[in-house]
Amino acid sequence: MRPRKVILCVDDNEQALSVRKFLLETRGYRVITALSSEEALDIFRSGGIDLVLSDLLMPQMDGNELVRRMKEITPEVPMILVSGTVKAFDRANRADAFLPKGACTPLEMLERIRIMIARKRGPKKVMRPYHEVPEHEPAAALA
Repeated sequence: MRPRKVILCVDDNEQALSVRKFLLETRGYRVITALSSEEALDIFRSGGIDLVLSDLLMPQMDGNELVRRMKEITPEVPMILVSGTVKAFDRANRADAFLPKGACTPLEMLERIRIMIARKRGPKKVMRPYHEVPEHEPAAALA
């Protein structure tokens, strides 16, 4: 069995965080929650995060600043910002994706997360044609 993907959910609204956590866990993800950007940064620095799902509008540090700092640490981790205001879309310029609260169904959110985690896997190995592999090279070289 493959290890479960780890999603860091960040929101200053505990109820919204709880709902997202429940939804994601029912789909097989391991979810770590943070009620502030500072807490999220501490968790993120420890590593092992496959995707970040964060509210955009939060006190002390907004989602854009959080994403900027996280991208400095590990740029390949996909990051999605969510917000309840349509105007916030223009402000969500640092994230890999933006999801409007209320206008995005839970299924749409799950599909976006699935796609973004799949993209994180990185480049696929280039397979050499069989005739280019020397006879003394193990079969593992084909992969």
